[in-house]
Amino acid sequence: MATLDILDLKGSSKDKIDIPDEIVKQEVNTNILHMEVKRFLASARSGTSKVKGRSEVRGGGRKPWRQKGTGNARAGSTRSPLWRGGGVTFGPVPRDYSFKLNKKVIRKSKFMALSDKFNEGRLMVVSDFNFDKPSTKNASAILDNLKVGMSKVLVVLENLNGNELLSFRNMPNVLLTTCRSMNTYEILVSDYMIFTKNSLEKFLEEFSNARS
Repeated sequence: MATLDILDLKGSSKDKIDIPDEIVKQEVNTNILHMEVKRFLASARSGTSKVKGRSEVRGGGRKPWRQKGTGNARAGSTRSPLWRGGGVTFGPVPRDYSFKLNKKVIRKSKFMALSDKFNEGRLMVVSDFNFDKPSTKNASAILDNLKVGMSKVLVVLENLNGNELLSFRNMPNVLLTTCRSMNTYEILVSDYMIFTKNSLEKFLEEFSNARS
């Protein structure tokens, strides 16, 4: 069982918390990490090529002329692909770049990324941020006390609807997430990762429930 110091907002150790080895003692497999990062970025990607088919363009509800007797070719709609202003036949539509990975692979990649942060001493736990009101100045001071003020930091909160969100969100070097929605990509691109005690306990609780 691995342990992490629980720090106060000045960077002093006040307590310790146990973390299962299954989470922070994973052997890193770069192939799995690469697949998960590729999956995450692909799912965030969207296609931009799009044209309208004959069912999507405006108009065309009325037959242009009667079927017989005009000398013209038969026509049922002005939105036919044969007409100017009509729909496009077999035109491009937005492509879905996402692909599926097994849940166990995604979960394992997250633990690998956490293990990497733990082994490098870049995984931290604070007791709580305790913002009485939103204050980016106080948030910046806390990161300075933890000696991560100039680094890219991933802050893991229990939820994203408190003063912590309003205090950290204007800082360009800070990513905010919750224990439930954090992903491998965000962990890897951050220099440091900071849990609150509550968010880490909730993460460990969900881990225990999933394992049992």
